[in-house]
Amino acid sequence: MYRKIINIFLLSVLAAGMASCSDWLDENPDNIFTEDQIFSDEVMIKSVLASFYGRSNYGQTLSNSNSYGYLDEACYGGNGGPYQNHEVYFGDNYWRVYDYGLIRNHNQFLRSIRATTILNETQKLAYEAEVRFLRAWTYFCMARSLGGMPIVGDVVFDYDPDTDVTNYQLPRSTEAEIYDYVISECDFAAQHLSDEPSKNTNASRANKWVALSLKARAAIYAASIAKYNDLVTPDIQTPGHEVGIPAELAEHYYQIALNTANEIINSGKYQLYNKDKDLVMNFYKATASKKDNPEVIWARDFIQPDHCHKFTTQNCPSIVSLESAGNNLTPLLNLVEAFEYLDNRDGHLKYADEKGKPIFYDNPEDLFKNKDPRFKATIICNGDEFAGKKITYQAGQYYYQNKKWRTRTGSKGTEDVDGDVLTSINGPIYTTDWSSNKTGFNFRKFMGEDTGTDLNPAIGSEIWYVRFRLAEIELIASEAALELGDKDTALEHLNKIRNRAGLKGLTDMTLLDIEQERRVEFALEDHRWWDLRRWRRAHVVWDGKSENSVHYTLFPYKVKDARRAENGKWVYVRGTSSIFLEARQFLMRTYYCHLDASWLSNNPKLVKNPYQ
Repeated sequence: MYRKIINIFLLSVLAAGMASCSDWLDENPDNIFTEDQIFSDEVMIKSVLASFYGRSNYGQTLSNSNSYGYLDEACYGGNGGPYQNHEVYFGDNYWRVYDYGLIRNHNQFLRSIRATTILNETQKLAYEAEVRFLRAWTYFCMARSLGGMPIVGDVVFDYDPDTDVTNYQLPRSTEAEIYDYVISECDFAAQHLSDEPSKNTNASRANKWVALSLKARAAIYAASIAKYNDLVTPDIQTPGHEVGIPAELAEHYYQIALNTANEIINSGKYQLYNKDKDLVMNFYKATASKKDNPEVIWARDFIQPDHCHKFTTQNCPSIVSLESAGNNLTPLLNLVEAFEYLDNRDGHLKYADEKGKPIFYDNPEDLFKNKDPRFKATIICNGDEFAGKKITYQAGQYYYQNKKWRTRTGSKGTEDVDGDVLTSINGPIYTTDWSSNKTGFNFRKFMGEDTGTDLNPAIGSEIWYVRFRLAEIELIASEAALELGDKDTALEHLNKIRNRAGLKGLTDMTLLDIEQERRVEFALEDHRWWDLRRWRRAHVVWDGKSENSVHYTLFPYKVKDARRAENGKWVYVRGTSSIFLEARQFLMRTYYCHLDASWLSNNPKLVKNPYQ
């Protein structure tokens, strides 16, 4: 009796009207159905499955711009009061996942799909494989944030007032065991899912290669934790290895990662996007284009009219905004300078000479010439075009007085007494106002340029959010080969990514080259935070004093001083964010999120994470 009541309630929450086969997006229920009703109708089964996809969104997403505003990538516009945010340390719970409610629903689905009589065994296995993949994705996202956690398997704990509650309390797995579980579940899913890319669902539905992509990612995570936790942070472990993977397992996991990546690459089912001769547009389309995109393996899709996002309207330059919005999230100079030059791997911009004196440019865009084409595919800078308009950033005017260069500024969109621009509509401005640009740049990646849809706040954008693409698989193969001592193979995979971007191939490499490529290739794709954690590099990169620890901005000024030869030229001044006023520091305690007090209270068998 209790089991049926619980099942009816939970499954009614999952069942969501009539979701079409191609619309694997968030669904909202408007009817209540019994378990028997749901699993006697395949359309209803698909509706439940669609809701699982809609609930499987963890980490940084297009629907939550502020999720990017804590690293060395971007400044989030509305964080903290005016000039008062002196936050120094990263939080203990960033992107923490503890979703046993969803795992329970996965297990209920598996129990019911195995019992239904309306599907043949092949169909049942396909549905089971898909749900087991989604369950593995949930466990993976839990593992990367918390370490080893209880593995429920297929068990559904049905409520019964006579059952001893301690039967529901499971101990944590080891960190190695949870990654092994994810890898094993992906193997099952890959065996029973289609091996054809799911073009009719815009790569939003799992197939064999999606499952293998998760397997490869899980293996490279486990391998790097096994190697670098022992080498760099040996104190970050628990006695029962709920946190900490034995170093002797590193080679085992690297080999799994390499073999799995090669299986995906050698299948020929996916290719790096190379359809546009313009290398900037080619890289932009690698993540933005949904039309016959050969690179994207799995994405969260968005479809009009009911399933769109506002990433473009929230973060676009002011001049193209159709409402008093935009600029919520703007790129930091830190990310800008991570992109190297075509002829120089040092990406630092030349806005000052060796003595610190400003360099003057005839045109505002001259500062950014000869950069890695991925730069302008990711970031809008001064002089670029977006949505049919030229984007000009001007923080103010530059003039010379009393043997010193000085600035005059105004509010955005203001002119001086002569009618010349004082501060452009696009800013940037040192402020905490939500709608004002604060860094001197805007994002282009994941931004749409259609004024009728992408930039229309009443509609929104259909640009998808990429979770897996072939470029990541190539770099997993490169990293694994490097760690296994095969540098030639590592270079081969790494240089595929560099060559596609128009950069020269490397002849030698270290793990820092992998870090560099992943940072610029996957900006905004939810990798940077997790990469630095698994390599045990986060406390080194964000050490509270280095360049990456400070949120830097770059403000452009136009010279207005008729007495000077520089009159009419442009100059750039590096500054610091008006939102994050202090250098950020990553503490050892942040390598694993803290377990919530309520979890520990409800389950005394849970072991706290290190430094908690």
